[in-house]
Amino acid sequence: MNQPGVPAGQDRTAKDRKVTMYRNGSIYTAADPFATALVVDGDTVAWVGSEQAATSIVDSSMEVIDLRGALLAPGFVDSHAHLTESGLALSGLQLNGVRSAKELLDAVASASGSGTVLGHGWDETTWHDSTLPTSEEIDRASAGRAVYLSRIDVHSALVSSSLAAAAGLDGLDGFSGTARVVRAAHTAARLTARKFPEHERRGYQESALQEAASHGYVALAEMSAPHICGAEDLRMAMSWNEHGNRPEVLAYWGELATSEDHAQAILDGLGARVLGLAGDLNIDGSIGSRTAALVDDYSDAPGQRGSLYLSVADATKHLVATSLLGVQAGFHVIGDAGLGAVLEALDAAADEVGEQRLRAAGHRLEHVEMADQSAIDRLAKYSVSVSVQPGFDAAWGQPGGLYEQRLGGRSQTMNPFASFYASGVPIAFGSDSPVTPLRPWSSVRACLEHSNPEQRISARAAFLGHTRAGWRATKHRNPLMGQLVPGAPASFAVWEVDELMVQVADSRVQSWSTDPRARTPLLPALDTGSDPRCLQTVREGRELFAHESLRV
Repeated sequence: MNQPGVPAGQDRTAKDRKVTMYRNGSIYTAADPFATALVVDGDTVAWVGSEQAATSIVDSSMEVIDLRGALLAPGFVDSHAHLTESGLALSGLQLNGVRSAKELLDAVASASGSGTVLGHGWDETTWHDSTLPTSEEIDRASAGRAVYLSRIDVHSALVSSSLAAAAGLDGLDGFSGTARVVRAAHTAARLTARKFPEHERRGYQESALQEAASHGYVALAEMSAPHICGAEDLRMAMSWNEHGNRPEVLAYWGELATSEDHAQAILDGLGARVLGLAGDLNIDGSIGSRTAALVDDYSDAPGQRGSLYLSVADATKHLVATSLLGVQAGFHVIGDAGLGAVLEALDAAADEVGEQRLRAAGHRLEHVEMADQSAIDRLAKYSVSVSVQPGFDAAWGQPGGLYEQRLGGRSQTMNPFASFYASGVPIAFGSDSPVTPLRPWSSVRACLEHSNPEQRISARAAFLGHTRAGWRATKHRNPLMGQLVPGAPASFAVWEVDELMVQVADSRVQSWSTDPRARTPLLPALDTGSDPRCLQTVREGRELFAHESLRV
């Protein structure tokens, strides 16, 4: 068998067909809201039903797993992630907890090894004093080693003088001679810091995939782009799919196309088949780094309105080219001015290729944090899917948080999940890992506890947005993906839960019921203060992760 992460020269060895029965639990399935048992035959769900029926069909050829009251539910799909970056964040300096420049410098000084010091997660809006360290201070703390420390949003970073020199930052947009870099200077610094040997890159990706599997993910949308990594990183990420023992990588490549022929040439030149020229093709940046393009000034930086990285003409050409090919296009867009540019491009592209062809391509946008009702209605008109990150609101949407610091009263309108749903905009959820962690139930909870009560959605809608909708956003051809019904792919996770409940529709409050007569599949109660623990993750019949207690 070929080594994971390396392109395979031949098909992997087929495994003998296996039949497994799960029983004595709760099965999240539309086929039977009272189901307590499920049978997997090879890579397919063969049967779901009651405990009594399970007793009548079980035989000695099956492996029988006693769920002991656990929940078996469709596996999670992360609709926006970065494998190599996530692996780096897991293994490098974790700076989420630092609260001052001194603490950050202490972390750099304590870094082991002899190569580039890599770290992620600092957020000066949580510091006692938001003053950033200087290049000289970073140089002293690192004892001369190259340093790259990404901000929590990965749209800016702090770098050492040696890394700045190696990346040739002098004269680049976004470099002022200080430690902080943004825009073009940040891209150059990141790419220089990311020049890994192949075995290190493989290790970072494998670490991220293992982390995802241990938290119930069966698939992740990898949002690669030239400013993040090279095509070799993308090809390695996709090669994990050839072995079936990791979460599926749903790959996108965010490179701008200027014509139909150019788009086809980009796709042909990748050496791997991607789902579209979408993902982190940046229209703008981020709120935290003040690079998201805004209509009005940042509240804490008068005169600053962020950056538009692509023009309306650029975006229009890209949408036209991909629509003519019938492949997905998409953009990273966060600010309201950035979204305005995308909407203008959609209108212009529709004039050129027709609304029907534009809609048929199934284009998608990432993040879309600032959208009023008029913008949402225009997205619905063109059947644009939106991939959003509930963890952003949980991290930054509370009173006094980053959104309020940067945007003032505009912070109350951020991440309009309920408005998207109400207007018929297809919506899927992701983490943007490593920006927020691969913790799906925390992400579901964030939907229920949105900082703006008017934008909260039901637990069922949030769960579907994290599972079935993730497949739909990729235009997957199998309509059964993300469901546990006979004939569907056996992709699921098993969860140890404190309590199972049904969320009851109520326009005033989020009320819950344990009454099975609601005839709605049960979900974990998420107000207990802790997430359910993953006991097993299975992708198309292949076990990706198993907790030691599963088969005890």
